[in-house]
Amino acid sequence: MRTRFWIGILAVVLIAAGSVIAAVAVYVNDHDDFHKVQTDEALRAAHQTEAVTGLSVGELSSAAAFFRAAGGLSEHQFAIIGHSLLRQGVLNATAFIPRVSAAERAAYERAHGTEIVERGPDGALRRARPRPVYFPITYVITAGGPLRGIGFDVGSDPERSPFLRRARDSNRAIATPLIHLLLGGPGINVFRAVYRDGTPLETTAERRRALVGYAAGSFRVADLAATAMATLPRDVAVQLRVGGRAAAGPSGKLEDAAAARIQIADRIWQLVVKDPGRPNLSLPLVLAVMGIALAALLASLIVSWSRSERIRELELEASHDSLTGLHNRRRFVEDLRAAMARARREGRTGALLMIDLDDFKRVNDTHGHPAGDGLLEEIAGVLRERTRESDSLARFGGDEFAVILTRADQEDAITAGRSIASAIRSHSPQSEVEPVTASVGVAMFGAGLPPRPGTVVSEADMAMYAAKEGGRDDVRIFDHAAMRDRAPGPRG
Repeated sequence: MRTRFWIGILAVVLIAAGSVIAAVAVYVNDHDDFHKVQTDEALRAAHQTEAVTGLSVGELSSAAAFFRAAGGLSEHQFAIIGHSLLRQGVLNATAFIPRVSAAERAAYERAHGTEIVERGPDGALRRARPRPVYFPITYVITAGGPLRGIGFDVGSDPERSPFLRRARDSNRAIATPLIHLLLGGPGINVFRAVYRDGTPLETTAERRRALVGYAAGSFRVADLAATAMATLPRDVAVQLRVGGRAAAGPSGKLEDAAAARIQIADRIWQLVVKDPGRPNLSLPLVLAVMGIALAALLASLIVSWSRSERIRELELEASHDSLTGLHNRRRFVEDLRAAMARARREGRTGALLMIDLDDFKRVNDTHGHPAGDGLLEEIAGVLRERTRESDSLARFGGDEFAVILTRADQEDAITAGRSIASAIRSHSPQSEVEPVTASVGVAMFGAGLPPRPGTVVSEADMAMYAAKEGGRDDVRIFDHAAMRDRAPGPRG
């Protein structure tokens, strides 16, 4: 029973642990699937945004090449090119910024009807200070809104001038960091140098001497974010980050989000996507709770079963002989009392057979107690084969056994006693122990007979003693006239 109990407890532990492991596996799997989906969304949006901005930057480089080949540039020509640029991608505005010398400044102001201006330390626009070279915005095309910024000297703006120089020296499209655009709102400028046609551009010095001006484009952050969000579900949070800070979308850091990089000209942006459809703990918790509840139920059943088994074992130990498994003396008395009451109630008779092995002490003395115990177990098996299921069989003590025949008259009882004595006599022990015989005493009970179990036991005992005195290996029935006053003698 103890082995079965611990096997059951092990099963409980395995069920509980298995349910927790399954819950963790489900959560991890859902979490991994969610992150894969979120990462795919971020990559898809980033590729879309990079493709659109890349097209605009590429077209800006093509426009710079056209300006170079065209030599002089009219407002009409720029308008055609500028509108084409705005239709290709997410540029909010495009401009042409010529290189103007101090000598050309007056001619420029007369031709355009405007002064070249710069932004002062207070942020206000003012007439540009005298300097050798100016970079005023000459032509501007916007996607909407008023035309602002014409005449503004980009070269004097500390936010933009370093990137003009980098675009000039590198002959590549160069993007500014996040700035406030002249046409309103946060965004970035992209500059592409325009060189004099037919001049060498191999070295930095050559590119500086050949510089004519710049083709410029403006990207608003709001337009970039809208391009990214166009490929995403509505409830997904999108954040554009550049230079370590958020440029668009929710402020602060988005926890447990996916990120993908976007390259605009020479600058790297980061697109951060947070999907609200993060898997929750509901299903894993249900699995874990159900598994633990099942394990707890099983544990309670095992404990209850174990307790019941232990009670049955104790009852069995209290009512059965530990060696032979037959009823013990205590249970035998209860069975006899019940059989006698039933017999009186039904007006019939039954019989009690007391069986004592002859010379059993010699078996223990000669072969030892283990051999004697083995012989007793074998005799118990013989008695089981010779009794009915309705009869009660007990080991009364030592080498003495008792059989209660619930329905028997004197003839039936004597026949049963002789059958048992014959079976014991014929039994060949499995060990080297010599065969034994048995003396059987019979006492009747029931209607018109002594009503007390102790009296019936005493009568059967005296009859069995008479069988031993008569030569052993015999069956005697109690004779009230001849045996009532006789006392049992020593057995063996």
